[in-house]
Order: sequence, then structure tokens, then C-alpha cells
Amino acid sequence: MGIELGALHWMYVLFIAFIIGFMIMRRDTSILCILGIFLLSLTATSSLSHSVSAVFSSFIYAITELLPTILIISIIVSMSKVLMATGINESMISPFARLIKTPALAYWVIGLVMMTISYFFWPSPAVALLGAVLLPVAIRVGLPAIGVAVAMNLFGHGVALSGDFVIQAAPKITADAAGLPVHEVVQASVPLVIVMGVVTTLSAFYFLKQDMKHNRIHVQPTMLTNSSSVQSTPLSSSIRRALAIIVPLFFAIDVWAMFALHLQGGDATALVGGTALFILMVVSLIAHKGKGLEQTTSYLIEGLQFGFKVFGPVIPIAAFFYLGDAGFTKIIGDFLPKGSHGLVNDLGVALASKVPLTAQVATVTITALGAITGLDGSGFSGISLVGSVSHLFASALGSGAATLTAAIWVGGGTLIPWALIPAAAICGVSPFELARRNLKPVAIGLVVTTIVAMFLV
Repeated sequence: MGIELGALHWMYVLFIAFIIGFMIMRRDTSILCILGIFLLSLTATSSLSHSVSAVFSSFIYAITELLPTILIISIIVSMSKVLMATGINESMISPFARLIKTPALAYWVIGLVMMTISYFFWPSPAVALLGAVLLPVAIRVGLPAIGVAVAMNLFGHGVALSGDFVIQAAPKITADAAGLPVHEVVQASVPLVIVMGVVTTLSAFYFLKQDMKHNRIHVQPTMLTNSSSVQSTPLSSSIRRALAIIVPLFFAIDVWAMFALHLQGGDATALVGGTALFILMVVSLIAHKGKGLEQTTSYLIEGLQFGFKVFGPVIPIAAFFYLGDAGFTKIIGDFLPKGSHGLVNDLGVALASKVPLTAQVATVTITALGAITGLDGSGFSGISLVGSVSHLFASALGSGAATLTAAIWVGGGTLIPWALIPAAAICGVSPFELARRNLKPVAIGLVVTTIVAMFLV
């Protein structure tokens, strides 16, 4: 089970520690990540030219991995711009504005709706569906954009993705690795998902309210809701009201199609993105008439500028952390030690092989293992390892495979900045700020859930 850690592993750990430290101090980490990529490559290959090239190649790899998210965010922003310019957005949100009257109601309604949609289609398309409509409502009733991002993130990429009770992709991976039927893993995970979800969302709401009360956080227009760059293009009230009905109807048809055609994850996101593009084109042609062709391109350019502006600071960091998984071989080459499963997974295996098989220590180890393997930003990359290690700890843990929540909550999109981008970008907030705001609630949730797991095994 054990694996010998080499210079590459320890260098990777050292740079992770520096990067996390810089993030805590609110310092930019781009240069540090670029230096880390270069030194890891130089240590592995002993080639200066190869190492310099690896820095550029790592950026290409990171952009390729992030490109679907960049595009969906950019397209949704482009569509939102034309809806705001024509006043359709105002007509669309008016029914929700009558229902959501307070910041607290906005937080819980947005969160619960996000969780419900995410159970069926996963969080990324759910963020795209909800953000453009409910974000302006929340801002209007006094909930800061960062609060909207926290709600969508914790309920979507946190609660819904950690349990994954409907699609069951995450529990299936863990169950197969642990040699258990998937229904047993799902049943065993229910109390842990509930505890983690309740503790984390309540903690986040409490800290958010405290910061608002003491004026440490303010409600202000976000990059998405601030329409200063959008020239008003009034439509007649009848056309505006008709389009305000048609636009949500198209997205409702998307939801029906996702059910009927069993579209999930990337396929569901692509359907939402394509629908947003058609809405953008049609509304732009109706609003701008003879100039509709040129204006459609202008809206697309504005959306893409927004997308890459938001993702720009994240690409170097994501490029470094992708080296912890399959990215190392694809970017640098086959230079890992024999039997290695990636730097991050090797660290997890080494941790698991050093602990005694007692219920308490093993439970803490599974949580730490999930957190470590989630550092590359993908909750799914390490959960098969979590399942296999849980199988080894079965005599002490019993239903230990259900602790897959630790892997998803850290890597799937609540603490890792480049995994937070969908919610952060739609809300127009910094993914680093969102990660810092999530850190304390998620850490509290993990501690409480781990303690509860000790009594359940």
C-alpha cells in the first residue's frame, strides 16, 4: 500500500504550503505557481529548455480543461447584457422580487433551488440557469453578491454534489473502489451529507450576517449586474413582456429536455449554453434591427472579455495544481516514479499507509485523504482512492466509504479557487474571496461531520 515519496512529491508539498500561505495573506500567487511548474519540470527532466516549455504547455492544458466553463460563463454574460439593455431582465425578475423580500430569504431560497436543480443536472448548468435571473433579485433585497455565490456554491457544489443521490456518479465510483453496492454507500452517506450540509450552510449564513451587520461587507453592483457599459435599447412594453415570458420558457424546455434525454454534466451545460446563444441572437436582432448582426458580435466579445478577465488570475494556479494529477504526464512527460498514480494520490496513499486501523484515526485519515486528493480542484479524481482506502479500513469504519463527502466538499468546488469559478463568475466576485469565505464554514462542517462519523461506524 505504501509508496516511497521522492523529491518531486516534497517539492510539490512545499509549493502547496507556500501557495496556501500567500492566499491567506491575500497575496497574488501567479509567479509562485509559475516558478513551481518550472522547478518541478526541471527536477523531473533536468532540462532547462523542456522546463521553460512546460510552463507554457501547462497554461495550454489548464485553459483546455477550463474552456467549457469559460465559454458557458461568457455566453451567459453576453445574454445577460442584451437582456439588461432591453429591459427584459427587469420584467423577468419582477415575479421573484415580489416573493423574495429579505436577504435571509434570498440566501435560503437561492440555495435550496440551486440544490434541487443540481441534484438532477449537477451544479455548473444550475449556476448558469439561476445566476442571471436570481442574482439581481438578491442584490435588490440587500444580499451581497458574495452571499449569492456562497449560497449557490455550498448548496450546489457542496450539498448536492457530495450526496449525488439522483445521478449517483460520485457514490458509484467510491462504491466500486470499496467493493460495495452503490445503494449501501448512498444510504450510509445520508446522515453525513445532512450533518455536513446543515452545519456548513448555517455557519456560512451566520458569518455572512455578522459581516453585513458590522459593515464588513456591502451590497454593490457586480460585474454582471452593473450595466454601465450597456447602452439602453428600449423595447415596447408588449414585446418586452412577451420576451420576459419566452426566455424563461426556453430554459424550462431545457430542464424538460434534460429529464427526457437524460442529459447531465457537460451535456446539460452545453444545452444551456446553446439556448443562451440563440436567445442572445434573437433578442439582439429584435432590439437593434438593422444593427443586430454587429451588436450580437459586440455582446459576444463583451462576454468573452468578462470570462477571460475572471479566469485570468486562476489559470496559472490551476496549471500548477493540475500537475498533481494526470496533468503531470501530459505536460512534463512520463517522469514519475514507477507505480505512481500522480503526485496528489501518492501523498494520499502515503498518508493512509502510516496510520493505525482504529475507528477514530481512520475516520480522520479518510477526511484528510479526501481533502488532499481534492487539491487539484476535481472532487472526482481522488474519490476512487478514498473508496479503496476505506475498504482497507472496513473493519474499523464499517460504512466508511460514505465519507466521500470530504473529497467532494474540498475538491468539487467549495474551497479550491479554480473550482469555484462558475458561481464566482456569474456573481461577479473573486473566486479567491469566495474560497476564503467558504473556508471557515466548510472546515467547521468537516470537523463536525468527522466526529459524527466516528459514532456511526
